[in-house]
Amino acid sequence: MWLFYLFACLIAATFLVILFAPFIRRYAAGGVCKSSARLDGKTVLITGANTGIGKETALDLATRGAHVVMACRDVNKGEEAAASIRAAHPDMRVEVRQLDLADTCSIRSFAREFLADFSQLHVLVNNAGVMMCPYTKTTDGFETHIGVNHLGHFLLTLLLVDLLKRSAPARVVVVSSLAHNFGWIRFHDLHSRGSYNSGLAYCQSKLANVLFARELARRLKGSNVTVNSLHPGTVNSELARHSTLMMIFFYVLSVFLKTPREGAQTSVYCAVAEELHAISGKHFSDCAPAFVAPQGRSQETARRLWDASCELLGVQWDEDF
Repeated sequence: MWLFYLFACLIAATFLVILFAPFIRRYAAGGVCKSSARLDGKTVLITGANTGIGKETALDLATRGAHVVMACRDVNKGEEAAASIRAAHPDMRVEVRQLDLADTCSIRSFAREFLADFSQLHVLVNNAGVMMCPYTKTTDGFETHIGVNHLGHFLLTLLLVDLLKRSAPARVVVVSSLAHNFGWIRFHDLHSRGSYNSGLAYCQSKLANVLFARELARRLKGSNVTVNSLHPGTVNSELARHSTLMMIFFYVLSVFLKTPREGAQTSVYCAVAEELHAISGKHFSDCAPAFVAPQGRSQETARRLWDASCELLGVQWDEDF
């Protein structure tokens, strides 16, 4: 008898989801960037722009007239994404360049070539990331989540920061996650050598994104370069490809998830919204200010993480930048 009731409940739940699907989608979509700001003559750099919210961010900013550089680990996939953008909008200026955030040599090489070829950079969107992947190390021996999501973007940004200053007003947009609420910076074991949990490693890296944005904003105060972080929402994208459980979760609850275009809205908002021209060191979600966990507001932790990152990467802010 209980099987009958269980089956009936499942049928009823399915019916309700189908019935209210349009309203659920409307709620799940979240905020929309309403700014009509143009970016004619501006240069934009987006990491991980070959798929998901990165590609949609590239499309939107290119539509506004920007020259968009899509920095991708896989150049072939990047070219496919760029070709699809050009096919729909032949007049858009998009180009692909190779960048592997898991290799500091690749990051330095990319930065050298970018600085040689471009005299301005108005928007840097640190978008690329990995999520819940098995324990692996970057080329430099960093745990992959902290290495790609935080240290790779940390180095890239510092190498380009002088160009951002010369191009001011300029913006740095850091894509973080709601997952930062569950993260802690494990200074005693930053690379998870003692123990490893893919979910906790991801959360730590997303907290590092928030702390980096806040500390960089503090250091760039008065430069007319703003830095803000954001949570794009729960997006139905390829980011969860390393976790079978998450892929199943995304498939079953897809009606509740944002599309990549919807997920890109806050990235676009932080990049172009006129009302944010002087706002720096803040966190956003659904194109509005968002809550930051206490551990993400700690100035002491932010400074300590900054120093640890500089040491790991062999850079010094005061001397090199």
